[in-house]
Amino acid sequence: MSQNTPEQSQLGKASAYIDRYDPSLLYPLPRAAKRQEIGITGRIPFLGADLWTAFELSWLNPRGKPQVAIAHITIPAESTHIVESKSFKLYLNSFNQSVFESADAVRDRIRADISAAIWHGEAVQGSAGVKLLLPEVFDREPVHELDGVNLDRLDVECTHYQTAPELLRAALHEQPVTETLVSHLLKSNCLVTGQPDWGSVQIRYTGPQIDQEGLLRYLVSFREHNEFHEQCVERIYMDILTRCQPTKLSVYARYTRRGGLDINPWRTSHPQQPPANIRTARQ
Repeated sequence: MSQNTPEQSQLGKASAYIDRYDPSLLYPLPRAAKRQEIGITGRIPFLGADLWTAFELSWLNPRGKPQVAIAHITIPAESTHIVESKSFKLYLNSFNQSVFESADAVRDRIRADISAAIWHGEAVQGSAGVKLLLPEVFDREPVHELDGVNLDRLDVECTHYQTAPELLRAALHEQPVTETLVSHLLKSNCLVTGQPDWGSVQIRYTGPQIDQEGLLRYLVSFREHNEFHEQCVERIYMDILTRCQPTKLSVYARYTRRGGLDINPWRTSHPQQPPANIRTARQ
């Protein structure tokens, strides 16, 4: 089976606008290679999911009348592949002039197609989650910032703009603490196009107390780093796990939308319910 690479995708290239349903537009990318870069081989050392929101979803009902919805899509972290985001947008565009019997039919079609893509070439071991929100419930959609102690209050000098895990420190010989820390200063760049990706990140942990100034400077060090959202969050998770040695850890990032899509990866060391897919003000 051939291996898709980011460079072969539609990122950074002129693309035809296809408005008739076409699942072949989805472009899966294997997770394994980037995970190997951060020391993950074999079984992954975390649980989690990638929480997507699609704000530009439309189709035609049987009478030809356009319908619109917001879609929440949950992709399990244990899947072998991610879906490249531009291909996801092109795929959703292909619904625009396609007739579907109902919103449930659209939801089921998206779930089946995404599930097949994220287990690309393998037996599907777990389906993607898909929820459609119709216009009558749009005004119930909340906006809420990530909870936690705001690291951005710290007046620190920042000199590293490529990932610098050596900035992470923890009080390894003192009593453990439980904390939730948040920063809105996360910025990384698209792996292929170099375009900026802006995000907020929440770190929950139990273990040796993490030096907050070092953690903030570490998060800022992603500023010129080229990697996809999911890969950045897994890198942050593994760096904190390795250098700060928490007994429990979760890392959750909410990135601003591009092309009508936002991607919000979440990784955790222990079983728990995924965070609610609630957008922040910048999203």
